[in-house]
Amino acid sequence: MFHHQHPYDPFIFEDTHKLIVGTLPPPRFSTGDLLEQDVDFCYGSYYNSLWLFIDKIHDLNLRYDNSEEAVNQRKAFLKKHNIGVCDIVDSCKRKKIDASDLGMEDVILRDLVGYLKVYPNVKTLLFTGGNSKNGPEYFFRKHLKDYDLKLQLVSNEIPRIHKFELSGRLIKTVSLTSASGSANRAIGSMPLYKHLKAKNPEFNTFDFRVLQYQEFL
Repeated sequence: MFHHQHPYDPFIFEDTHKLIVGTLPPPRFSTGDLLEQDVDFCYGSYYNSLWLFIDKIHDLNLRYDNSEEAVNQRKAFLKKHNIGVCDIVDSCKRKKIDASDLGMEDVILRDLVGYLKVYPNVKTLLFTGGNSKNGPEYFFRKHLKDYDLKLQLVSNEIPRIHKFELSGRLIKTVSLTSASGSANRAIGSMPLYKHLKAKNPEFNTFDFRVLQYQEFL
């Protein structure tokens, strides 16, 4: 079994208002075997498009390589916009060394609620995926049970929005469509995507995510 440890500490600071919450970066980020176009930071995988969406939305002209400058560009953007990153999985074990969420076993979660108590300015959690098994919302729901808390539905439209109360403080959660390529098939079956595609044949799954993400990032 491969022990898959998260390689990055949570990136949170006093003025953080929003937290991006995923699961784990691919195993190569834990072993240091990065690809040439990987960035050694949260969501830095060449095959994860989150930073491509952010780059498009904010016209950042980001670098996509192993350089320190590429990392600093991303940290500067997050700090400027009061956005942090705290993935919910601390570690897991894998029979197959890949990035599949379903392949995670013996999962150890981070104490995300504990971080929320330490950083009281966080008002929104942005999940990079929904409530499918071993997704970030799925794990967060399990985590909330440890505190006798649960999510309440606000909007069932994609991206689904929930809320919960923590010590008298309301926190919103938004389950964004995953930035990984594996979500493209699911996007293709969404009525809204079909509608937009019919209006503009050039419209694609990348454009769909940019349209969705720009409201929250």
